[in-house]
Amino acid sequence: MSAESGVPTFRGAGGWWNEFRAEDLATPEAWATHPRRVLDFYNFRRRQLYSVEPNAGHRALAELEKTHRVSIVTQNIDNLHERAGSTQVLHLHGELDVARSSIDPSLLYPLNGRDILMTDRCARGSPLRPHVVWFGEAVTAIPAAQALVETADVLLVVGTSLMVYPAAGLIDFAQTAARCFLVDPHIPPSVDADRFTCIAEPAGVALPRLVHTLQAEEAGGPEAVGPK
Repeated sequence: MSAESGVPTFRGAGGWWNEFRAEDLATPEAWATHPRRVLDFYNFRRRQLYSVEPNAGHRALAELEKTHRVSIVTQNIDNLHERAGSTQVLHLHGELDVARSSIDPSLLYPLNGRDILMTDRCARGSPLRPHVVWFGEAVTAIPAAQALVETADVLLVVGTSLMVYPAAGLIDFAQTAARCFLVDPHIPPSVDADRFTCIAEPAGVALPRLVHTLQAEEAGGPEAVGPK
């Protein structure tokens, strides 16, 4: 979703894990042994985040809130959905622009773009770490995300390979009657084409049109959803 804004992916062409080892930067063990290296990596990513802007896909989903109840469940840790204007965003894998206590996950500290320093401490005196889910850590937001998917009348799946679990399994909780759309230039072969309307385009191209159609339908217009 955010690649079109210039945010690198993890596994795609030019992704982070093509250049770095996840074990060195995104695990509790890396934090325990090389905290400065971990902080440098996430501080760099945070600075990079504030050099880019939300794309047309982000803005379209924010626009959809004018006519629909919209809940966004994202695997991305950037804040581009919020910066585009979306108000209900659930981050499965944490938030890049938030720090948290190393000993108490409930102690969270907005960063507003600043670096986390080695000397930064939480209210209980422990070092601050990135508020992200590292490899080997539980994705505690999954139950909340599942509840949102279960209540959705329309499910939009955008910009994912559907290979990263447990997030990829969320589509299995959609209502039988829910209208399901998948937007990605490269449609994963595992997608049930009988269940999903597949739109093989980037989010910034497909979502503005899809949102316009959903809003027209809500207003009683005759437009059909799908690629043109």
